[in-house]
Amino acid sequence: QVQLVESGGGLVQPGGSLRLSCAASRNIVSINSMGWYRQAPGKQRELVARITNLGRTDYADSVKGRFTISTDDAKNTVYLQMNSLKPEDTAVYYCYAAYPYDAWGQGTQVTISS
Repeated sequence: QVQLVESGGGLVQPGGSLRLSCAASRNIVSINSMGWYRQAPGKQRELVARITNLGRTDYADSVKGRFTISTDDAKNTVYLQMNSLKPEDTAVYYCYAAYPYDAWGQGTQVTISS
């Protein structure tokens, strides 16, 4: 089992930046992949970005060129750097750890509004 704790959400104006952090209670190198998902009100949860333990990354088309996922293995932490934020990025952002844990964090609210 692994616990995931997200932080870094908040209220930002359009065009601004935020960096989300996801601290894992176990060594993330042993996790097949980790990702960030988001869920806006009335919408399904969707993949934002993910990174494998070999460093391969994937992004949703809507965030390519604006968001960057990265890891600090020494800190067992996954980051999501979000730049050029738009109102449509408003959502609760969740961290996810894939095999062998299939675990979710509690989520952190990101609100983009002027």
